[in-house]
This record gives sequence, structure tokens and C-alpha cells, in this order.
Amino acid sequence: MMIPALIVFIATYVLMLALPKYRHLVALIAAAVFVLLGILPFSEVWPAIDWNVILMLAGTMCVVSLFISSGMPQRLADLMLSYTRDVRVAIVLLALFAGVISAFIDNVATLLIVAPVGLAVSKRLGTSPVPLLIAMSVSSNLQGAATLVGDTTSILLGGYANMNFLDFFVYHGRPGMFFAVELGALATVPVLFWIFRKNKQTVPRMDVVEVLDHVPTAMLVLLVALLICASFIPNKIPTTNGLICCALGLFGIAREVLRRGLSSAAKVFEDIDLVTLLLLIGLFVVVAGVSKAGLIAKIGELFAAISGGNVFIIYTLLTVVSVILSAFIDNIPYIATMLPVVTSISATLGIDPTVLYFGLLSGATLGGNITPIGASANITAIGILRREGHEVKTLDFMKIGVPFTFVAVAVGYAYIWLVFGM
Repeated sequence: MMIPALIVFIATYVLMLALPKYRHLVALIAAAVFVLLGILPFSEVWPAIDWNVILMLAGTMCVVSLFISSGMPQRLADLMLSYTRDVRVAIVLLALFAGVISAFIDNVATLLIVAPVGLAVSKRLGTSPVPLLIAMSVSSNLQGAATLVGDTTSILLGGYANMNFLDFFVYHGRPGMFFAVELGALATVPVLFWIFRKNKQTVPRMDVVEVLDHVPTAMLVLLVALLICASFIPNKIPTTNGLICCALGLFGIAREVLRRGLSSAAKVFEDIDLVTLLLLIGLFVVVAGVSKAGLIAKIGELFAAISGGNVFIIYTLLTVVSVILSAFIDNIPYIATMLPVVTSISATLGIDPTVLYFGLLSGATLGGNITPIGASANITAIGILRREGHEVKTLDFMKIGVPFTFVAVAVGYAYIWLVFGM
């Protein structure tokens, strides 16, 4: 069954690259093919799907939708800008602000929150908003790997490796992924200042947006707090984090119905990214089928053979390959596919997989910053700019994305190895 599994697997990725708008359907059809061919028994389909990840994403999407609508993110950004008069400082602060938000909510949602501020600043200055929105995009992609709830890739790793919210801060008694990301973010500040060194205009005064509803902000803070508390629950059910997120999401929807009626609540449901959820469901089944056929174990053996069993070489190879591939393919299916591979490599060598898990997450998350199509946030930024009448050239994006990625990856790569590989 290994050859048919390999053929279906390769065809799945080729079609997802060729048909990006239909990648969720490709993944679901591929999952069905694995079952129909008998590679994965139908009885193993439901257990193959990580429902904790699915529920976490769905619930968080609801809370984030309400948070955006409340006006609080816009107000926070406006207040921050009111304390600076230098455009270079404003750009860096906006990029960092996007990163801070992205550590706790989805990258695309983050960009939707901060993009209007960037557009407003650019319009008042009479300058192109393209470089500013690119800076926001790459910064949000970077910080998405900082916490368990920051990005789909982090949620995937957390669910697969059974990591809780606090594990991203302290893992096995050592400072975790959060600090690798933050050190990388600090290292990119001089890069951004150098890129925008010619922007010496003065930031104009901007009106501060009023917050329409403070409850969504409290809900978002409560969501993070509950996920932290859940980390201390012994023997909790596997879907604990997902149920917490969904409970808060449903509370927010019910509150919207009581306050504004069904139409307002329907808007929240519309903001749930069903495409991503269906994509993940299909990929979970595909990966289970590939693993069942023994292909994952073979890939792990290949990595181990190429490296000669040297953990440092495997870690370096995995990080570099992840950066390169994620520059051109979506990191969600890549991470979903590679997590079992990393486990297989670790089992073959008899080592703790932590350093490889974090190397995979770092490389795959940051690699998306190299090109405009490497991450969903980049595609969203380009779409926003296009609606404003600005076309983004690949070279213009890479002038910011490449140096930003190189510095952030280098710092994260060194940190992860020194902390978890030595």
C-alpha cells in the first residue's frame, strides 16, 4: 500500500498548489481516496482528526471576530501612534504592534486589525502603504509561533505534542519557543529601521477611535487566562482547550443575539474560516493514511540516513528545508505532514523530538515571509493593497521579507539549538 499512498500524497500536494482556492476540497477528496483504497480503515477516520485543534480554531475565530468589531484594536493602535512623530518609529511600532496581537490571535485577523491604521497613516502622508503593510504582515507571521494560540501551526504542534499554553514559555524546565520568537523579533528591529531609513516624514495627528464594546476584549483576555489555567488540570480530557474556546465563542454569539439580533450573530458565523477547518480535517486523515501505509517512517529513515544520525545536521536540514518550502507552499499542510515525520526521525535515532519540533515550527512559520504567497497573512495584505489600487511586485515584497526572515530565522535557529539541542 506504500506506493499508492505515495502517489495519492504527491497528487494531493500538487493539486493544492495548482488549485489554491480549492485546496480544502482537494484534501477532503484525498482523505476519501485513502479510505476507499483501504489504506486507512473507515473506523480510524474519526480518531485521526484532532478535534481539539478544530474546536480551538473555531472558538477563537468567533472571539476574534467580536474583538475586531468592538474597535478596541483600532483604539490601541491609534493611542500608540499618538506618542510618536517620526514615521520610521511609527512603522516599526506598528509592525511590532501587529506582532504582539498576532501572538494571541490568528495572523490574518491581526492584519485585518492593524491594516486600516497603516492605510490611514499612508494616506495622510501621501506615501505608498505597500512597504508598511508588508512589514506588518511579516511581523505578524513571526509572532504567530510565540504562543499556543498565535497561529494554526502552533495549535497543530500543541495538539500533536500534547503541549499546553505554558509549554510555549517553559518546556521541560527550559525557556520555550516564546523566547526564541521574541529574540528574533528584537533582532528584526534594526532591520526594519534600516529598510525604512529614508522615511523621515512627520506623523500627522490622528483621531482616536472610540471602543464600542469592552466585553470582547475581556473575553479574549479570559480565553488566554483559561487556557493557562487548563494547563494545570491533571488528566484532562483531550478536547479541554477546544471546549474552552468554543464555550467563549458561543457565549459571545448568544450575547450578540440578545443585543443586536440574529443578523449580528450571523456575521460572527461568517467570520469562521470553514475553508481552513475543512482543510485541516482532510489533512489529518491524509496524514493518518500516509502513516498507516508506512510512508512517514520511511521519510524519517531517509532523513536519518542523509544526516548519518547526527542530530545537529538533521536539525539544520529540517529548519532550512522548512524555510525554503514554506516560502512557496502553505505552512499549515506542511506542518501537519511533517510532525509525524519528525516523530519518526526521533524514534529512529532514540532522541527527544523537542529540538526538531521547534526547528520545524520556526522554519515553517518564518519561511512564509520570503514571498508574497508563502503565508495567508501575506496574501491578505496583498488583497487589501489591491483593493486600494496598489499592486505588489514579488521583488518589492522580498526586499523586506528576505532580510527580515534571514535575521529572525538565524536568531531562532541558534537559540533553539543552544537551549534544546546541546
